[in-house]
Amino acid sequence: MSNLARKYLEQQQTEQKVQNKSQVKIKKSWLTPGEKIIGIVFTGFVCFGAIHLISNQSKIYEVNKDIQRVEAKVNEQQKVNRDLQVQVSELSSYERIFKKAKEMGLFINENDVKVVQKR
Repeated sequence: MSNLARKYLEQQQTEQKVQNKSQVKIKKSWLTPGEKIIGIVFTGFVCFGAIHLISNQSKIYEVNKDIQRVEAKVNEQQKVNRDLQVQVSELSSYERIFKKAKEMGLFINENDVKVVQKR
């Protein structure tokens, strides 16, 4: 055989081998379909858990904000109540009542005063 014929035969054989290899080559995935499904379900659970956690934290934040608002209102009202109680004690002092009574023309008659004792 001549050199040219030999090269031609070798070329045909290599082309056939390449065609056979390309046809037989099967693309393999590194994950099976079952593993893919499990992975998707797991990812879904993780996403659901994260969203649930964030929404609960948001609700807790809102409730704490409302509690702080109510506590501030309570403190304000307690301050107003203390101020009013101080005013009441100032206005109900004996000297002030006696002064107002004199301004209105009233006077104390010791004969008309009756002492009431507690039992």
